[in-house]
Amino acid sequence: MTRRTKTFRLAAVAATSALVLAACGGGDDDGGSDDSSAPSRSDGVLTIGMLLPQTGSLAFLGPPEFAGVDLAIQEINEAGGVLGQDVVGVKADSGDTDSGIAAAETDKLLDADSDVIIGAASSGVSMTVVDKIMSAGTVMFSPANTSTDFDNGKFADPDLYFRTAPSDILQGAVMANLLIEDGKQNVAILARQDAYGETLAAEIKKGLEAAGSTVAATVFYGENAQSYDSQVAEIAESQPDAVVLVAFEETTTIVPQLVSAGVGPQTVSTYFVDGNTADYSEDLPAGTLAGTKGTIPGAEAAGDFRERLLTIDPGLTDFAYAGESYDATIVSALAAIAADSDAGDKIAEEIPGVTEGGTKCTTFAECAELLADGEDIDYDGVSGPIELGETGSPTAASIGIYQYGPDNTYTPVKYISGTI
Repeated sequence: MTRRTKTFRLAAVAATSALVLAACGGGDDDGGSDDSSAPSRSDGVLTIGMLLPQTGSLAFLGPPEFAGVDLAIQEINEAGGVLGQDVVGVKADSGDTDSGIAAAETDKLLDADSDVIIGAASSGVSMTVVDKIMSAGTVMFSPANTSTDFDNGKFADPDLYFRTAPSDILQGAVMANLLIEDGKQNVAILARQDAYGETLAAEIKKGLEAAGSTVAATVFYGENAQSYDSQVAEIAESQPDAVVLVAFEETTTIVPQLVSAGVGPQTVSTYFVDGNTADYSEDLPAGTLAGTKGTIPGAEAAGDFRERLLTIDPGLTDFAYAGESYDATIVSALAAIAADSDAGDKIAEEIPGVTEGGTKCTTFAECAELLADGEDIDYDGVSGPIELGETGSPTAASIGIYQYGPDNTYTPVKYISGTI
């Protein structure tokens, strides 16, 4: 049964961090782009590029993200478009950090005169192309980047980078609190050894220890590991009462090894995060994940929104980050109207303002009408209140908690709202 909770103040883990957005992350200043030197270009048509995963370790996130952007563009155009013209969408494959195709695919989007690029899903991939995109005067608007690095260093001041997903500080705090609520006192964390895995593991550990729980082991494995035997053995040796797996598609290989080692989901309570909370009905034996819990940033996708997404892609089974992708597109279009320009740098100047402080509105048509009447607007989207702060990240967000059934698919349990 799905239920919505009251706003969650993260009391159990408040000591872990101040959750102040501008203070998060650990990026450096090298390679940064000064948006004041970025070119301002406009051809009168708002072109939305999509740098999203069609292949690679996060390919399961591609369909809902593409569908979210496509649905937004369809509804924008049905409401009259932007600046008197239909919005144009252009698609590209972000791949993953292993494939390294994002740079060439980004060039395709820039060559197509993209004013805004929605993507990438992976924080690591985004880091490889963000300078290229911003240097071209194009907005980069990720629906799924959660790295704390995007709130620090060269991203600490307003620029051309934005995201609708909250940083891993919030997801880590919610996961820690979930484990505490479930009575877990000796937790093992098995995570990818990359920016995503290391940061999220650190935030979960911080929250657990602040609440008095013990972290039995924190074990990392390489992104391109061929075997996980030693890491799984280390997890088993720690004799945990819960295992948190911070992973991507390698989950289908690791879980059977955890089962063989006696620390699988039916023996030890198991928890997933947004990178691996996916449909495994075709990948693992029935019942393998029953009772496993996972967290995904984002508010509950209302039934009518899912129905609209299914008109775009009837084959959707996962809906993660569809709302964030939709909202990033709607916000970009509204900002273009507010700027009276499709130039990326002009859009960027208006993006924060259309998400906070004005008259509340929840659809593109409603918000566009208010803008036409000269009103300041505050767009609240399907993914939550958005309210982008000075670093281009949400200052308030929701995290969904999900639970797997015997068929290895997941359903929502509750949604936690937090202020970052």
